[in-house]
Amino acid sequence: MASAIGLHKLYKAFDGNQVLQGLDLTIEAGEILTILGGSGTGKSVLLKLIIGLLKPDAGQILVEGEDIVPLQEEELLKVRRKVGMLFQGAALFDSMSVMENIAFPLREHTRMTEAEIRGRVEEVLALVGMAGVEEKLPSELSGGMRKRVGLARAIALTPRIVLYDEPTTGLDPRNVDKINELITDLRAKLHVTSVVVTHDIQSALRISDRVALLSDGRIADTGTPAEIAQAEHPVVQEFLAGHL
Repeated sequence: MASAIGLHKLYKAFDGNQVLQGLDLTIEAGEILTILGGSGTGKSVLLKLIIGLLKPDAGQILVEGEDIVPLQEEELLKVRRKVGMLFQGAALFDSMSVMENIAFPLREHTRMTEAEIRGRVEEVLALVGMAGVEEKLPSELSGGMRKRVGLARAIALTPRIVLYDEPTTGLDPRNVDKINELITDLRAKLHVTSVVVTHDIQSALRISDRVALLSDGRIADTGTPAEIAQAEHPVVQEFLAGHL
């Protein structure tokens, strides 16, 4: 299986605070890999590095074999078309309808006609179980619904990789289950590689092919959910004890 993302010897600091310290991680094409870690461990930073919103201080970030670190903004845009991201708060534009929110990347990055854009918006909303909400404003939707609209926007450009930043945070158990189902469902339907960042260990063990634990700026351990649940690594045991 070819790797979709390769992170090699990544370093990143903010104001002298070293967040990533030589991190290595390979993510295989088509898998769901969940990165677990406590608050402030750099999980969201990692996603922003993968999509090119941040640059590492050192190291390589390979997206489908191409090192994106030296790329200029224009070249990065081509890479970002392969990668969709669901931001933590869904990051929808409050003043725009659901239709306008999802149409935004299509208008920015494609030459689709308005009719084609409308068709694509309806298609991705149906994929996330949100058909018929095109004219609603984000403020009219519940937290779980906003996440699903955010996900529809993330997949609008047919990405090959989808990044999820804390997709279940702030949701009630029923919506947590719905989002988890969506993540596995979209992988099956769209054949995407999925990278999920979370501190929700129950979700991680349920949806992942592999789980990676981020601690002290590096990946402390990786394995299948069963392997991680039984891991003897002290950092893993400590994390599981505090979160299960």
